[in-house]
Amino acid sequence: MPGTDTRLADFIPYRLAITSNTVSGLIADDYRLQFGLKIPEWRIMAVLGDAGPLTQRQLVRATLMDKVAVNRASKVLEDRGLLQRSPNDADGRSHHLELTIAGKDMHGKIWPQAVEMEERIFACLSQREKEKLRTMLDKLLESVRSIEGPSK
Repeated sequence: MPGTDTRLADFIPYRLAITSNTVSGLIADDYRLQFGLKIPEWRIMAVLGDAGPLTQRQLVRATLMDKVAVNRASKVLEDRGLLQRSPNDADGRSHHLELTIAGKDMHGKIWPQAVEMEERIFACLSQREKEKLRTMLDKLLESVRSIEGPSK
C-alpha cells in the first residue's frame, strides 16, 4: 500500500478472512452440489445439529450471521422441510427452531463429508500444530469479544 510500511498480504486480519473464506468455500462446494445448500443454510443446520433447538436470536449469536441472513436461511430450510418451528414457552414472541427428521438425516450425511474435508485441508499440519491453532483461534475470539464489550 502506498505510503505505508505494511502490505495487505502481511495484515493478519486480511489473511485470516481470506483463509477462512477459502476453507468455507471449499467445504461448501460439496454440500452445495450434492444437497443444494448455501453456506448460511449449512451453518444453521450445523449449529442446530450440534446444539439442538435454538431461538433465532440464539442462532444469530452462535453463527455470527446477521438477523436477516439467519431469517432467510431458516425460511429456506423450513420451506424444504429440513427445519421446523415450535412455540417457545419461555418467550411467546419467539420460536424454537430445530431440524426435522429429514434435516437430521441430511445433517448426518453432510457432517462426515465436512469432517473428511477438514482432515484433507489440515493434513499439512501436525496434530500439535492443529491443537495450537485451535488454542490460538480461541484466544483471538476471546480477545475480539473483550474489545467488543458486553453489548454484543
